[in-house]
Amino acid sequence: MWVTKGEELESAKKELVECFKLLEAELGDKPYFGGQSFGFLDVVLVPSYSWFYAYETCGSFSIEAECPKLVSWAKRCLERESVAKSLPDPEKIYGFPLQVNKRFRLKKFTR
Repeated sequence: MWVTKGEELESAKKELVECFKLLEAELGDKPYFGGQSFGFLDVVLVPSYSWFYAYETCGSFSIEAECPKLVSWAKRCLERESVAKSLPDPEKIYGFPLQVNKRFRLKKFTR
């Protein structure tokens, strides 16, 4: 997604959203992937939420609009002090694709 444009970018966005929709379908209406309790799968998946801002900004789309239950789950996980303290700042993560694009002089992202 960081190094694509046009049709290739649209295809990458579609593929990413499809992956997130699979996760959202597995989550269903449960508060956590394991049911009522925060568990192993939540621990494994919640770090991906730190990348959502970068994906949305670089791809000019909204993950929350596409997968609202998944975003609600991530926000619920962030209410846990252990999660909130351990995840990197999404704006700092966003710096990675900016550096990739700067290095390869690809495209400018708008916020």
